[in-house]
Amino acid sequence: MKRIQAQQFTESVTHHGEGPVWLGRHGLAVLDMLAGDVVLIDERGAQTRREHLGEVVAALRPRRVGGFVAGLERGFCLLNEHFAVTEAVTCWTDPSVRMNDGACDPMGRFWCGSMAYDLTPGAGALWRFEPSGDAVEVITGIGCSNGLAWNRDGTRAYYVDSLTGRIDVLELGPDGQIADRRPYTDTVGDGFPDGIAVDLADGVWLASFGSGLLRHFDHKGRHDADITVPVRQVTACTFAGPDYSELYITTSRFGLQDPEAAAGAVFRAKPDTGGFAPYTFGG
Repeated sequence: MKRIQAQQFTESVTHHGEGPVWLGRHGLAVLDMLAGDVVLIDERGAQTRREHLGEVVAALRPRRVGGFVAGLERGFCLLNEHFAVTEAVTCWTDPSVRMNDGACDPMGRFWCGSMAYDLTPGAGALWRFEPSGDAVEVITGIGCSNGLAWNRDGTRAYYVDSLTGRIDVLELGPDGQIADRRPYTDTVGDGFPDGIAVDLADGVWLASFGSGLLRHFDHKGRHDADITVPVRQVTACTFAGPDYSELYITTSRFGLQDPEAAAGAVFRAKPDTGGFAPYTFGG
């Protein structure tokens, strides 16, 4: 079992850090999710900008026409290059349910899933936001919709409903409907399965909330490596930088009565296999 030690990259810049994504000239974006803020970080690890989008910001991706798409507390929005909201779509009104994580597929559609604030089983769903502006509920009965990422050739997605304790594979039909959903691997060890990143070899890095670890599973779902992080609440990860060779890892101070000094910081590590650019939104 290979073990890699992550190094601290930023100060504690978030209370509940989530959803890291590389935005090119804007640098690395991380989400202070429950504060509703997007935090931009430069190559030295310094915070350069903080933008408030709403009560919650669950996921963020670039748009092909410029600007960004985001998952907010109960729906989606489009942002211009200055992070101003130009259009918003509300998917539900129930205040007990919020968006939690998401990503774009190779066809330019933005997927984001929901969860109950109190983790009520079955209260969440997986949604798809079309470039046309339509929002479609794709899977219902989700416990805690979490990590979602496509592999490099776009043939399949990996998906985490944290309450199942596993990672699933989603196979998509040409119309964007899910043609097949099957288990990829059970998560191992302590911790709550959270965000993921997919590498160039179709391996998956999984953030294990509460354990201080990222766990790696190869293309067959075998656990073969760990990245250790010196804080417990590891939330998400992404490949970033000009060549996408490094993993950037978000962490959280949420709910800790005695948080580590570095909780809420971003960490980074360099695994043997790198990643690739995030897919972008087509609208």
